[in-house]
Amino acid sequence: MIGRKVPALQRCAVNVARQVSFYISSFFICFFFFLHLSFQRFCSSLSPCRSILTRRSLSASTRVPIAHLSFVPVRAIHASGIRLSDVVIVEGPAFAESISEGDIRWIKKVGDFVNEDELVAEIETDKTSVEVPAPQSGTIVELLVQDGDKVTAKQKLYKLQPGSAGAAPTSAPPKEVPKPQPPKEASKVEPSKEAPKPVAPPTPVAAPAPPPPPSSVQGQIPKTPPPVSRPPPSPISSVPVVNIPVQRVTVPPGTSPDLAITGAREEIRVKMNRMRLRIASRLKDAQNTYAMLTTFNEVDMRDTSGNLLSNDDQSFSNVIEMRAKYQKDFMKKHGIKLGLMSPFVRAAAYALQENPVVNAVIDENEIIYRHFVDMSIAVATPKGLVVPVLRNVETMNYAQIEKELAALGEKARDNKLAVEDMEGGTFTISNGGVFGSVFGTPIINPPQSAILGMHGIFDRPVAVNGKVEIRPIMQVALTYDHRLIDGREAVTFLRKIKSAVEDPRTILMNI
Repeated sequence: MIGRKVPALQRCAVNVARQVSFYISSFFICFFFFLHLSFQRFCSSLSPCRSILTRRSLSASTRVPIAHLSFVPVRAIHASGIRLSDVVIVEGPAFAESISEGDIRWIKKVGDFVNEDELVAEIETDKTSVEVPAPQSGTIVELLVQDGDKVTAKQKLYKLQPGSAGAAPTSAPPKEVPKPQPPKEASKVEPSKEAPKPVAPPTPVAAPAPPPPPSSVQGQIPKTPPPVSRPPPSPISSVPVVNIPVQRVTVPPGTSPDLAITGAREEIRVKMNRMRLRIASRLKDAQNTYAMLTTFNEVDMRDTSGNLLSNDDQSFSNVIEMRAKYQKDFMKKHGIKLGLMSPFVRAAAYALQENPVVNAVIDENEIIYRHFVDMSIAVATPKGLVVPVLRNVETMNYAQIEKELAALGEKARDNKLAVEDMEGGTFTISNGGVFGSVFGTPIINPPQSAILGMHGIFDRPVAVNGKVEIRPIMQVALTYDHRLIDGREAVTFLRKIKSAVEDPRTILMNI
């Protein structure tokens, strides 16, 4: 019996050992499997928590063995105070098709808090300035481009950390480069607090008496006179021309440095803005392309019909007298004053309809005739000359022209003109008379074929009905492309404008 029980006990012990080992191995397998899953979940949770990652994180991956079963790639971690998930990278706006790049001017700096839609920078292009507003409220963390750099459409410009005004970035702003100091003289001493005393002028040194003339006793004349001592020259306080300091100044668009001539021996170099460069390029292209010729005429700003009209007729037979009579009624009905530009714009549109070749343009070997009049009006702004366009002037009356001129002038002064506001003109009017111009020859605005220049109104002696009278006269000039427009058409066109301004009734009667 005992012999039979021993093998049974052995088999039972073996079975128990197998079960124990099975449970132990199962426990360790489950433990490591659970640990593996937990670590994978921890690694996957790192992706939405990128707030603890910085640019200094290592690019190489470190493999960590997990129970010798698998390898999980984990990026090295460094802490940072800025959460990258909260930082917004702001891109520049889209440009018009004719604009490829521009120069940026920063209005805000790193660390400034900006509200939503607040102006952060301006991009100055060849034709206009494009504003860069803040997409949301926050603090500027980093500028990705420097002031004055060239930028393109949709380029990344700066980083913005959304938040309230009290939030401040933890990263320190870049240190400013110290400005170069002008060279100092070695002999310059520290100024004292007391007012400097006037320095007495140096005492003049008397020149030594000339040597006595040779006498007959000496009998000989020396071959060379003895050297004469001269007083030391007085020091010159002026700086040599070669040592004049030249400062390079970066001036934001729309501003200018102190250009007053003070007598200081220095020069200032200012970078040309893009609008000025574009103006210079276009004017030079016009000079090199067109065969420009200018014809002149003068407009009497009073009635020239003499005794042919009654006093009542004379009150509105001329633009100035028409304005004086109907200004109150015009202002009451339309809410805007009747100026001098609208009669000239309307007269030019009328003359262009009568002389369509002046409204045409050369395109290689063809001539393009336009059956519409889009009038470009030159407007002076602090940044340069701009030419917003009035569309379909041939269909407008005086009130419509005045309202459009006022709206475009306000947009130009506020630097809010869009590129579309300055494209597509067929004829240009430039009024230099507002600045007191007496005479001048305007330059054609490419790709147009002619431009009208208005000048100031001055009293001049004029022969009227055999008598000399003092009349307010305006000189007008028409510069045209002689390749397309002959002298006869140019003179006829200018006389049409003269007739329509001196007597606006000719437009109504179409004569």
